[in-house]
Amino acid sequence: MFFHQDDLQFEVEVEEPNPRFAKMLQQAIGGAEGEMRVALQYMFQAFAVPRDHEEYRTLLMETAVEELGHIEMLATAVTKNLEGASRAQREAAREDAVIDEMMDSGQPRQALSAGLHAMPVDSNGVPFTGNYVVASGNLAADLYANVMAESTGRLLATRLYEMTDDPGMKDMLSYLIARDTMHQNQWHAAIDSLGEHLPVPASFPQEKENGDVNYTFMSTTREEREDPETPWTSGDAPDGKGEFSSGRQPGSGYADVEAMVEEMYNEVN
Repeated sequence: MFFHQDDLQFEVEVEEPNPRFAKMLQQAIGGAEGEMRVALQYMFQAFAVPRDHEEYRTLLMETAVEELGHIEMLATAVTKNLEGASRAQREAAREDAVIDEMMDSGQPRQALSAGLHAMPVDSNGVPFTGNYVVASGNLAADLYANVMAESTGRLLATRLYEMTDDPGMKDMLSYLIARDTMHQNQWHAAIDSLGEHLPVPASFPQEKENGDVNYTFMSTTREEREDPETPWTSGDAPDGKGEFSSGRQPGSGYADVEAMVEEMYNEVN
């Protein structure tokens, strides 16, 4: 069950509306690094956490709902950058040939389909897809995915921060960057709290995997090379269950493909 309060999580102000920046902000809404992705990712991960691990379910769901608030903030920012933009500002942006092309081929749908408001799309107008969402049902795997999601999200927010001179937009992005800092750290802390969890899934019996290659870094070069003695070719593995070594791909067998059924019409000329 969800409840909505009409206050924004953080005040959104735009001093100088900029339609080009509104287009950029769409990436933070519906892009692969955006808030729709993490909101749905954390929510579907939470749905899979059993009752006896309620603390993780709460952590995931609380963060998911916070991310919904971030979508609302960014949607407000897009609207304020579009609605208040003067014709002179729109034309001034066209002085840069690259920006001119982006405005010509970018997102006319923001006006035509959404009446100068935000949409569930990325900065190229590509609709958000649930394929961005990682919710495997394995808590350790999901938490590692969450670290990556917050890392790329923070990277995007810092790039957007450098693309604007608007004080209001910098304030909003500074807030979002700070929250990404917190979320990265909380997922790392949650991973640490799991105890022994490597390799993921830790519940799979390792005696069933090929013990000849499970801690060997395989070189794919044609010529044989000496062990470079890097942290991933020598010494103890992070899971504490093996020792790294350096080797080569074993090479075995031949890709002898049988002919498919006649109805596939796969003639070989």
